[in-house]
Amino acid sequence: MVLADQTDSIPAAAEERAHEHYAAKRTDTVIQTTRVKSVQIELADALDRYETWAAPTVIIADGPYGLGLFPGDPPTPADLAEWYAPHIAAWARYSLPETTLWFWGNEIGWATVHPVLSLHGWQYRALHIWDKGIGHIAGNVNSKTIRRFPVVTEVCAQYVREALLPTGDGQKLPIRDWLRAEWVRTGMPFSKTNEACGVKNAATRKYFTQDHLWYFPPPEMMERLAAYANAHGRATGWHYFSLDGQSPVTAEQWEHMRAKWHHTHGITNVWSEPPIRGQERLKDGDAKCLHANQKPLRLFERIINASSDPGDVVWEPFGGLCSAAVAALRTGRLCYSSEINPAYYPLARDRVLQEASTLFAPQEPMQMATFAESNNTVGGNSAKTTTRMKSIASRRNRERKTTLSVAQSDIWDSLDQEQ
Repeated sequence: MVLADQTDSIPAAAEERAHEHYAAKRTDTVIQTTRVKSVQIELADALDRYETWAAPTVIIADGPYGLGLFPGDPPTPADLAEWYAPHIAAWARYSLPETTLWFWGNEIGWATVHPVLSLHGWQYRALHIWDKGIGHIAGNVNSKTIRRFPVVTEVCAQYVREALLPTGDGQKLPIRDWLRAEWVRTGMPFSKTNEACGVKNAATRKYFTQDHLWYFPPPEMMERLAAYANAHGRATGWHYFSLDGQSPVTAEQWEHMRAKWHHTHGITNVWSEPPIRGQERLKDGDAKCLHANQKPLRLFERIINASSDPGDVVWEPFGGLCSAAVAALRTGRLCYSSEINPAYYPLARDRVLQEASTLFAPQEPMQMATFAESNNTVGGNSAKTTTRMKSIASRRNRERKTTLSVAQSDIWDSLDQEQ
């Protein structure tokens, strides 16, 4: 099993740039790292850290908007695609079939980056509009010069991965095509899928239809289909509906073959939420905002809860004040956050520590550790520190492997081999 990744032209170049970046960074650079409970934040470029993090169920990308607001932020959206390309390549490389990417930006910034996301196999699901309300402009509009309606929105685009599953004749197909191809291979008519599932006609109407009414088969139905096909299909050297050719897919394996989703009725793709004010807005001693674009924690909690379960892994590659890390603490997820700006790192660290002290009982050990590690992987004590960090990620990968599909385990294996 592989994940869809049309790595031609731009993606190939992005992958090459990412590898060059990794190679160039194999130095004695010291990385400041803080762990608090289930959260780890690092003063580092996320490109240097992805390979040490456990694979994500959720990626929250709230990076440059192409406004030139901070060092490294391209001055215009025109350069955003190139800037994000190596990150997108890394996200595709380390993600799982159940990974959801939430990409924040303004309208033109997201539209500029979308083709690169698509070329790397990220499937667009929806665009969510953060409506800050009329209060956001607070009358600060010069009607003589603006020449457009005032903008009070940002966007958060939702993407998922598509698994390509193996067939007995050496193909790798998207799930919908794979289901039909595997049943055709059995030599039985599609009407038999209803008998296999114990339904009147739901299987042909939902799981094997070729129109927009297609449904992802529930795990228990997939297990029934696989058992029936292997019991009644014509003889074959490759098991029907198998991820490895040796055994049929199980309900537990099948459950991990698409992105997680927990639906809440009444929530749409328009999020009416005022900009942060009051206590949640972090300010310095002079009452100046510490970050130009701090977002409401409620929105981060919403997307994390919708696309993951407690104990799952969240990535926050562009930490800022590490809002995703705080939301992960609140929702019981693991989180890896990276922030490259040394001015923001201590602010994020203190914020996460404060949140943990509020959430957990005083007598409960905080398990907070702040330390430095080296990015060097060759020789010396620094290399030992990095190896230890990679071993931690590798061990976590192996622990999760027991609940993952054989197909997903292939991804974890590749991580373990590199680490």
